This record gives sequence, structure tokens and C-alpha cells, in this order.
Amino acid sequence: CAVKAAQVLAEVAKNEEMKKPCIEADLVPTLVPLLESTDQEMLLHAGRAIGRICYENRDLQEELVKVGVIPSLVRILTDYAESEPLVHVDLLALCNLAVLDTAKEALSKTRVAEQLVKQLRRAENHERLEMVFEILQALAENDALKVQLVEAGVQELLSDILLRLQGSSQAEDTCIVKAASDLIASLLLGGKGVHGWLMPLTSKATQKLQSVSAGHENPHGRDALNSPAVRLISSVVCVRMVQLGVIHQLLDLWEKHAKNDDISVQHAALSALRNLAIPVVNKVQMLEEGVAERIEVLLRSEMPPVQLKLLGTLRMLADGQDDAAEILGQDQLLLNKLVQWCNANNHSSICGEAKRLLASILHHTRSKEVVRAIQEAQGVKHLVSMTMSEEAAIQNEALSALAVASAIDLEAIEESFKESQLVQSLHKLIQDDNTSPEVKYNSMGLLCNLLKSGDLRQEIEEAKIKETLEELCSHSNAAVFTEAMRTLQFLKTET
Repeated sequence: CAVKAAQVLAEVAKNEEMKKPCIEADLVPTLVPLLESTDQEMLLHAGRAIGRICYENRDLQEELVKVGVIPSLVRILTDYAESEPLVHVDLLALCNLAVLDTAKEALSKTRVAEQLVKQLRRAENHERLEMVFEILQALAENDALKVQLVEAGVQELLSDILLRLQGSSQAEDTCIVKAASDLIASLLLGGKGVHGWLMPLTSKATQKLQSVSAGHENPHGRDALNSPAVRLISSVVCVRMVQLGVIHQLLDLWEKHAKNDDISVQHAALSALRNLAIPVVNKVQMLEEGVAERIEVLLRSEMPPVQLKLLGTLRMLADGQDDAAEILGQDQLLLNKLVQWCNANNHSSICGEAKRLLASILHHTRSKEVVRAIQEAQGVKHLVSMTMSEEAAIQNEALSALAVASAIDLEAIEESFKESQLVQSLHKLIQDDNTSPEVKYNSMGLLCNLLKSGDLRQEIEEAKIKETLEELCSHSNAAVFTEAMRTLQFLKTET
């Protein structure tokens, strides 16, 4: 009766009101083992039932990954690649799960890339193509999966799709062209693992894309196809330029014209330098060649436009790079200069960029030495002030940096937190109805770290934050609700 029961559940779970009873009856953990069946009908109905019950439920989806559903999904995609109904259900499941970091990590240990490339190759309609592209785009956010996709030959297939559709002016084809171009661009912005295919892509795929970009063969579709193709070519050229040593030529050019006070050339050189620091491949090479140290020397310039561009370039280099955070975060002269700029209220742009660079250094470090160096330079209070920015993105940068710093060495920065009234700032953020859910979530995560300090715990208790957290336990946003419950639990626990 199990197949029939799974079929009934799949139908029942179509009804939104029936999802909660299904969850309460523990049907999901009961259904998951059925994905190991060799009965295709069982796999189909069990997969549909699980997918419908867990749809848009982040906690349940995380639980699915935790209990090992990912290997089962990849096995089904491998063993039943010719079964359209099973493949459709499997791809839907991967679409929903692939956005989770835990799912990406689990997928990186499988051979999912090969199977997705096969499905991309045999896709016969736009719906299937779009579904596979959605999964691939999510996987391309993970460096290990990027390498696997390249090794599976996805880049050649993508360039073939672009070439095949370049003569079409249909809206559906334009969407596929954009998705394919975006995916190649994402792959190019990867780590060292993509180096091996840059040259052949430059010589082969880029030649194909240049005809798309130029619009020679399709003048009617030129506007629709131009943007993603140009962006892709720019990414390829950007990486190649750094490989050819352009960075140091730009820095030499800047130094030469700095002596002549030629602002326009300096500005152009620094703009190019900042853009070249965006791809991860370039960050690695620029750090290895000592570019960060050269830029630090250039920061002696007293011209605000130059300072602003250099700060932006350093922040771009630090983004996602532990090595850059170590280099920049232990240079006391640089940190002192940054803190000086953080106090420069007459130059709000430079002040803001200096704070963002400090936040980026802290966010990407794993070193007590860096935390203590920033504390010694009196930079912590400026990160606390960032939490009260009017922009949610800036607030989140500061909250993430402070969370990392407090997790690494709370004792070193505890006094600065008290002096800058961090607890009071966090209370305002979680109280304010206008605060974004993500900022509320990150504020509570930081509060959990602060509870490890006796003095800060006392401040939190005296500020009556507990009452605010209890109110947030009925918040409409699931993530805020969950984090409020977790923070309350921490608050009730002894230090």
C-alpha cells in the first residue's frame, strides 16, 4: 500500500491548509527513506509529496538536507535520467534546495554537475532549460561546484546555446541567452580552478559572443542580446588583463601622472584598477604580486577623489579573501589612517568608504591579532556607528563584522562595545518597525555573542531587551521569529 499512500499524500499536500497537518504527523521523515526505492512510481509520488509539503518552508528544507536527501536526489537524476516525470520532480526539488549553503556543500560531494550538464544538453523546451539554469546559477556561487561544472564541460555547452539562439528575437529565447551569459560570467568570477579554460573560452566562445554582441547576424535582436554578451566578454578580458600584468602598468601610470597633478588620468587609472579587482581570480593574483602594499603607499595622497578610489579598490581586494584581511588588518599605519578618515565628517564619502573597509577586514579575518589591531587603532566605535546607518546594506556589513570580531576575541573589544553603547544601538534596531528583517536577524545574532560577557549580559538585562525579543516571537518573518526564540534561549542560559 505504500505507493498508493504516497500518491494520496502527494495529492493532499497540494492543498495549502493540509501542509501543517502533514508536518505535525511527521510525514516528511517517514517519506524521505522511500527515495531509496527502486520503484519509479514510489519515487515519483514520494518526491512529489515531500516537495509539496516542504515548499517555501526553509526550516524543513534545511532538515531535509541534514537527513541526507541530497545524495538520493542525485542518485535518482543519475539512474533515471531518461524518465521525464522523475527528472522533473527531481529538478524541482533541487531548485528549492540549491539556494541553501548546506545543500551546496552536500552537492559538492556528489557528481551533480555531470548530471545537470547532461540534462541541459537534452533539454527540449524553455521550461526545462530555465529550471536547469536556475539550479546551475545557484551552484555557481560555490567555488568547488564551479570547478566541477567547468570540468563537466558546461562552458562549451553554454556558448553553443548562445550561438544557436543568437538569430532569435523571441522573448523566451532572449531569457535563455541572458541566463546562459550570466552563468558563464559567474563561472569566470571564480577561483583558481577556472584558469584552465580561460584561454580556450577567450579564443572560441568569445568569438561567438562577439558576433552576438555586434548584432551583425541579428540586427533586430541586438538590444536584447547585447548587454549580457558584453558583460561576459568584459569578464574574460578583465581576467586576461591581470594575467598580462596590466595592474602594475596602471599603478606606474598613476604614479607618473600624480607628479604632474593630472587628475583625469589618475582617476581613469584608479577606476580601471578597482574594476580589475572584482573577479576572485584577479584578487588572488593581485595579492600574490603585492598590489595591496603598493596601494597602501599611494594612500598618502591628499586628494579626496584618489583616496576614495584607493579605498574602494582595497575593499574589493579584501572581499572574500582571508589573506587580504591579514595583510591589511595588521598594518597599524593603514588602520590609523582609516580611523582618521572615519572621523573626517567634512568628507562623508571617504568617511563611509573607510568604515566599510574596516568592516570588510574584520568580516574576512580569523585572526585575534587583526581584531586587537583594529581595537588598538580605536576603529571599533566607528563600526558600531555604522549599525545606525540609514542603509540596510551598510548596517548588515557592520553587524557581520562585529559578530565575527566578538566571536574571535570578545574580551579585547568588550570595553569599546560598552563605551560606544552597542547594546543600546542593537536594542533600537530590533525595536524599530522600519528595520529590515535581515538587520533584525543579524542584530540578534550579535546579541547572542555579547551574552558571553558578564558585563554586556548585565547591560542587555537592564535594557529590558527580553520584552522586545518576546514581541518578536510573533513576527511575520520566519527567520526573525526563529532568531528571537534562539536569543531568548541564550538569555535564559547562564554564562
